[in-house]
Amino acid sequence: MGSDRVWRSMIALALAALAGCSEPRAQSFVKTAAPVFAIAHVRVIDGTGDPARDDQTVVVRDGRIAATGSAATVKIPGGATVIDGRGRTVLPGLVAMHEHLFYGLNQVLYESAAAFARLYLAGGVTTIRTAGAADLYEDLRIKRAIDEGRLPGPKIQVTSPYFGEMNPASVAAQVASYADRGATSFKAYTTMRAPELKALIDAAHARGLRVTGHLCAVGFRDAAAMGIDNLEHGLIVDTEFYHAKEPDVCPDQGQFMGELRWTDPATDRGVHQLIQELVRQGVAVTSTLPVFESMTGDPDVYDPRMPAVLTPRLRRIYDRTLPDESDHSSHGWAKPMSTLLSHEMQFERMFVAADGRLLAGTDPTGWGGIVAGFADQRELELLVEAGFTPETAIRIATSNGADFLNETDHIGTIEAGRQADLVLVRGNPAVTISDVRNIETVFKDGVGYDSEALIAASAGTVGEYNFRIFLRWPYNVIVLALIALRTRRILRWWQRKRATRSAAAGTPAHPAAIPAQIPHQG
Repeated sequence: MGSDRVWRSMIALALAALAGCSEPRAQSFVKTAAPVFAIAHVRVIDGTGDPARDDQTVVVRDGRIAATGSAATVKIPGGATVIDGRGRTVLPGLVAMHEHLFYGLNQVLYESAAAFARLYLAGGVTTIRTAGAADLYEDLRIKRAIDEGRLPGPKIQVTSPYFGEMNPASVAAQVASYADRGATSFKAYTTMRAPELKALIDAAHARGLRVTGHLCAVGFRDAAAMGIDNLEHGLIVDTEFYHAKEPDVCPDQGQFMGELRWTDPATDRGVHQLIQELVRQGVAVTSTLPVFESMTGDPDVYDPRMPAVLTPRLRRIYDRTLPDESDHSSHGWAKPMSTLLSHEMQFERMFVAADGRLLAGTDPTGWGGIVAGFADQRELELLVEAGFTPETAIRIATSNGADFLNETDHIGTIEAGRQADLVLVRGNPAVTISDVRNIETVFKDGVGYDSEALIAASAGTVGEYNFRIFLRWPYNVIVLALIALRTRRILRWWQRKRATRSAAAGTPAHPAAIPAQIPHQG
């Protein structure tokens, strides 16, 4: 009976420890929560692509933008909290369209939902689309916690887990299952062939939802003809330009990309035809320049803030993988990727010039060179390096995403009536785009969060073990069974050892069992 009590106590303690896992609460990062406030004498980049406007005032009431315009004409309401915007710039919260709540390092995915949520918000990202879930349950849990105000993070549009090669007849049922659980878009992945891709598009569209894809077995123009809504990464992954491409087969990436590096987007007729077809079909393309830049082997491009947010075990892996500073070509793919990155930038300029809808994202996977938030700021810098003006780069990363999500009435621009999703930075990104790194406050629905505090709280947390998974079916049953088996074995071992010691000492193992007739010896 005693062993049973110990066994039950140990299980209770284990479950209590698991249940006690906690993440920092959203309220602990709030620095501005006034119902009415104004950012006065600030520079405004409004997300429409128009030039920056100096000496403006933005008034926020109850989480929405009440007024915006020249500081000389916009009246600040009596009793409003006033934030001095001199020397600062306000821009819309970023709408990031290829994000994840996991971190990819050397082909291994590490759950990082809570940490990434903080880092996205700290980086000025107020809305994300996950563009592929490794753990749909965890993504939805984090979304609920953020929506309920328990955890800090952006608004999240959750994308399904990855769809690959499968029976086309089973696609519709899978779409229904994910949609019923809360997915608002679906992700086609590299091995998905034409029949199941068409089934995915049809099933999603029947529910009024959208499909995006990182494709390989199917080329971009074929996917556009099927009605796909969005294509990820751009020209750099479009296998239709490979001379040995076979239908519904994903070719070797090294061979494909090795050949693509010799394609000049400016002069290649096929690239021009691709752009025309994507624009005609209304297919959006998501730019994810940071993940490809991280593969160029140049150590100068890696964000110095990034290693500090990794757990110590991941930091060790990261440090071992980081390219040698004395050799920018220490990885075999470095030189080809540098060329491909340049081609991708050129393709994106051409696509936008043809009136294509370019979205901004990061894809924090690859070998592990980028993480949430920091990479979203880098995406803006790379868009400017690609030839876009800072205002256009910000439009791509804000109102373009809002438009694709059908959220233009709520987010993406700084206009009266929009939700007050704003980023206040020191400096002038219209002149120096890297000033987007100098974030003072990120406002989401009018609540201002301390960017530096969010980053500090994320130190050493990317890739933490997620013990909550053991509280879910079927993990909880497996854990309880293992605890039960291990505890019984330990108790039996302890009882045998105690009995052996007692026998060696010449005394019974259980004093309560001593026969009453044996007298006590004084």
